[in-house]
Formats: sequence, C-alpha cells, structure tokens
Amino acid sequence: MARYTGPKHRLARREGVNILDKTSASLTRRLNIPPGQHGRKRHKRLSEYGLQLREKQKVKATYGVLERQFKRIIGTASSRKGDTGEILMSLLETRLDNIVYRLGLAKTRTMARQLVSHRHVLVNGKKMNIPSYAVKIDDLISLSPKIKKTTNVSKIIEEKNNEILSFLQRKGDVGKLVRYPKKDDLQVPFNLQLIIEYYSR
Repeated sequence: MARYTGPKHRLARREGVNILDKTSASLTRRLNIPPGQHGRKRHKRLSEYGLQLREKQKVKATYGVLERQFKRIIGTASSRKGDTGEILMSLLETRLDNIVYRLGLAKTRTMARQLVSHRHVLVNGKKMNIPSYAVKIDDLISLSPKIKKTTNVSKIIEEKNNEILSFLQRKGDVGKLVRYPKKDDLQVPFNLQLIIEYYSR
C-alpha cells in the first residue's frame, strides 16, 4: 500500500498552511518559510499552472493520497452528474481513514490510516484494513475491543471537545455516515475549481 513516508513538516511548509491536523510551535514559527536550503529566497509569483499544481498538491498532502490514486478519484468525480467539486470532496471525505478521523476516533488522519491498516477498525462489525474504502450511508464504524483498551486511544475516545460534522453521527465509540457531505458542511482550505482545471487541461 503506497503512502508518503517523508517529513510531514516539509509538506506543510511547502504549501504554507498547516495540513497536519496538529499544532507544533516549530511548525507554526516556520510555516511561511518554504523548505530547502534557499527557502527564504524563493518567493516568486506563481503562474496559473503553478497555482493549480499547488492546490492539487495541497489536497493530496491533506488526505494522504498519491498521484495515481488521486487521479482515479478525479476521474470518478468527473464522470458523475452534479457539481464535480462537491463530488470530489465527498469522495475524499468518505474514505474510511478520514471518517475515523472525523468521528474523533483518531487524533490525525495519519493515525486513523494506521489504525485501519493494522486492522483495528471495524465496518459493520467486520475488520477492514483498506484506508481508501468508500464508507456508505449507515455503515457502522467502530474500533476493535483490543485497541480501545490502550491508554492513548481510550483518552482520544473520551475527549469531550470532539466536534462531529453534520453528515456524521456518533454514540459512544461507534459512529456512522448519515448522508454524503456537501461543500457547506466543510471549511474547504483549497480551491477545488483550480484542481479540476488542472486535470482538464
């Protein structure tokens, strides 16, 4: 299963926004400095293509998908009737690893992906180890009894400040997708139109 294994802070600094789902003093301090030896000197104005490319890279880094996988998602979104941008967001948001993160069962998307890969996530009572699995409406998402006993995970589940988005529902440590997400449900930190234009060249 392909995934990015390089330095995470480098990705965030390259995009100039915190896409890591966590706070870090060192990251916050250096977020506006591009990575690399000459990062401080590189502040050139981007072309239209450059802007489209950066938005595409930002989405991929946020959701942890690589180019081939993201291209398939774009193809699926483009082939369906309706707002392509909204369908694209829906496809990304209903990935199993993202749903586990959005339900507050994991601190970050990276942690959620690891839980899924290590077979600690159940879908309708059955173990699922595919992070890109497309969650369907009324699928019940939960964690295995074994992983819930670990101190780290049990603390995350018990946290009271987890805000559950309107298209999800959670009772205790079990959650589900009640409807497919729309643009209005999310604060989208990227320009979806630029991404669609990039792939329609």
